[in-house]
This record gives sequence, structure tokens and C-alpha cells, in this order.
Amino acid sequence: MYDIIIKNVNLVTCEKIEHGSIAIKDGKIADIIFNDCKETSKITIDGTGKYLFPGIIDGHVHLNEPGFTWREDFQHGTQAAALGGVTTIIDMPMQNEPALSNKDIFISKENCVSSKAHVDYAFYGALVNYNINSLDELNSCGVVAFKSFFAPVSPDYTTLTAGQIRDALSIIKKFDGMASFHCEDYSIVTYEQNKAIKEERLTRIDFLNSRPVIAELIAVKNIIELAKEQNCRVHICHVSHPAVAEEIKKAKIAGVKITAETCPHYLVFDKNDFLNTGAIFKCAPPLRTPNDKEKLMDYVVDGTLDIIVSDHSPCAPEEKSEDSGIFNAWGGISGIQNGLQIIYDHLVVKKGFSPSLIAKIMSSNPAKTFGINNKGHLKIGYDADMVLLDPNKEWEITNESLKYLNKQSAFVGLKGKGTPVLTILRGKVIAENGNILESTPYGKLIKRNK
Repeated sequence: MYDIIIKNVNLVTCEKIEHGSIAIKDGKIADIIFNDCKETSKITIDGTGKYLFPGIIDGHVHLNEPGFTWREDFQHGTQAAALGGVTTIIDMPMQNEPALSNKDIFISKENCVSSKAHVDYAFYGALVNYNINSLDELNSCGVVAFKSFFAPVSPDYTTLTAGQIRDALSIIKKFDGMASFHCEDYSIVTYEQNKAIKEERLTRIDFLNSRPVIAELIAVKNIIELAKEQNCRVHICHVSHPAVAEEIKKAKIAGVKITAETCPHYLVFDKNDFLNTGAIFKCAPPLRTPNDKEKLMDYVVDGTLDIIVSDHSPCAPEEKSEDSGIFNAWGGISGIQNGLQIIYDHLVVKKGFSPSLIAKIMSSNPAKTFGINNKGHLKIGYDADMVLLDPNKEWEITNESLKYLNKQSAFVGLKGKGTPVLTILRGKVIAENGNILESTPYGKLIKRNK
């Protein structure tokens, strides 16, 4: 007898959609049945008219624990993830105290969050100017990648120069690791920002002007050249503009070991949302023009942009205040709970693409990019991580519907069609119809396959 059977459902893989049933036992996918399912199980779920996706892997989140837990914590952040069909998150090493920069901090963070995670989780390791000699030990701990900045960030999470990045890549390539980059040219951004502040130009348009597309473009081109020279895997975070995506496309064609991501907010919002509404839409790189937003989608469809992530970057409500100017307002958008429904509505309902594209860019590609075994696919023997989506269920995002510690998001007010109604993590139903079912967190640490 199986533990769970989901019957008469549309099974979504990155290649196709097939009608059938799926059986789960001992936390794994035990069988996929394409004829009449006569098998028995402890729990039977009717999937008629619904889509079953592999569990979503959100490859870029900031859950702020330990340290800045007034913004978000693992309990609230992973509950929100579960409600949105996310079964694995990859947590960034900054906005933690201390930043995850060595083996001891890795162990300390794991001890801190292991009892609070409602979904599976992996860690990024830091890549800063004080831990280049610790990269090998972090790889041994199981981090899935290393995060670095070409852009201004914070005093305790240092930006790297091109020379330091080159040195780091020479180390990371030895264990076939991957370095990920926030790509905005430090000199351009700091010059324009400092000039605006000195001249008391503190409006929303001044913020946009301080982070021009050329800053993102120059930084990406530099990373491409360094990756080419060092023959090391690199990943470009939160691509915001089609011109940047085009450079990544050319690099891929030339054989550079490069992958890239974008986020729902770059595909559904534009700079007018920020200019008209304010700091709730502030992020870095910033939102671009309506035309840029539409063209960026082409690079999702053609595979240039490998994955879609939330870049969930929460804050306390007062941190979004513009009372002392836009430059002091928090730059980040909360989105871990709503990515799947937003992208389903945007790609499938509005633009007519196959749900298989979502399985590819939000499940199978993240698993491949970050070296995560046994996840990201509906295949026999893989972890039974999956999300059942009702394509006919209409939704509206409200503050009250959010599971975040701070119930705010740029996505509040958005309406659409097609929403996750049930989430399964390693064979357990952890969320259903907007409710968390597992009171005891069931998530576990996932390490990179080496």
C-alpha cells in the first residue's frame, strides 16, 4: 500500500504534460501510472482538472536569521514558502549576523534554524574580502554557491574588486563550485548616489538615475570575462534588463560557464509602479521601463535566463519610509509566497505558454544549477516534493493572506488565476488551501552534490 496517491491529475514536467496518477511511499515518488489507477493508499487525493508540478525551488531568498529577525525569520519565511508551493529554498549569506563566511558560522546557523524550517533549505556561502581562504571549507560544509557583490552593499558584507573576484574564481573552480554575483558597477552607483545626496536630490527618479542600466551591463561583462579566463562557473543574480540578458546569451553561445536568474517583479512591474507608488517597489537593480519588462520575457522563454527566483528581501514597515529620502528606504521586495501563482498567471494564463516552462525554470533548472540531487522532477525515486495547482482558481494577494512576519509586499493588490492548493514535501502534505498543516517543521538541510 502506498502512503499517498494523487489520481487523475495533469503531471507537469519540463518536457510535457501527461494525464495520470502518481504514488508516494516513504517520502519518494514510488510510481507514475498512466492507465486506470487501481492501487490503494492511506491517502488518496483527487487531482481532476489540476496541474501537479515538481516542488518549486526558490534559489534566492533572504530569511535574515540569525540576526535581523525583525525583518523575517525561518519560521514565517518557510511557512510562506510552503503556502506558495515552494518546497526548497536557498538562503543568502548576508542579512545574517554574522554573515555565513566560514565553517563555524555554517554550523551555528544550521543549529539555529534547523528546528524552524517548514520546507527544505540550502545555504549560500559568503564571498567577501575577508573569507577567500575559507571558500574550500565552506564547500566541504555543503554550500550550493558563493555570493558576491560588484555593487555597494553593507560595511560587514564587503564588495569585491575584479582582482579579488579573479582570485576567488581560481579557488572555486578547483572544486567545480559556482560564484553568484549582484552585478551593478560599484563606481557608477556610488558616484551617482553620493552626488544626488550631496545635491539634495532625494526623489524616486534620482534613485533610478543612480542605478542606470549601464552599471548592470558593465558589471555583467566583467564577470563574463573573468569567468571565461578562469573557466569557472558563475551565476548572475536578478537580471533586470534585456540588454544584460543579451550579453549572457552571447556568453553562453561562446561556451562560458554562466547561468542567470530573474524575478517575478522584473516581469510584471516596471519603473512607473515605483515612481507612482513608492518604496514598496524599490529594489536593486531597479525596475526598468514597460518595454524592457516585455523584452526581458523573451530571454526567459529562449532559456537565456535559466531560473526565476523571488529574491525575497523583507523588512519592517518603517524601513520602507521615504521620510528621509528614497536612498534611505529599504531596497527589497517580499515575494517568496506568491511567485508560482504570479508566474503561472503571467506566463500561462496571459501569454499562453505551456505550464512545462514553469516546471523547467522554477524546479528542474534550479536543481541542476545548484547541484541539488533528487529534486526538481516528477520521476520515480526522486523526493516526493510537489505542488498541486488549480488553474481555475482566481486569487487576489492581500496583506492578510501573507504568512510573512511583516505582512507587506509590492504584490499586494495583484489579481490573477491559477493558484497552489496543496504542497507536499518528501511525502508529507505540509500546506493545503492557504493553511499550514504540519505544526512541527519538517524541513531539512540540503547540500550540494559534488
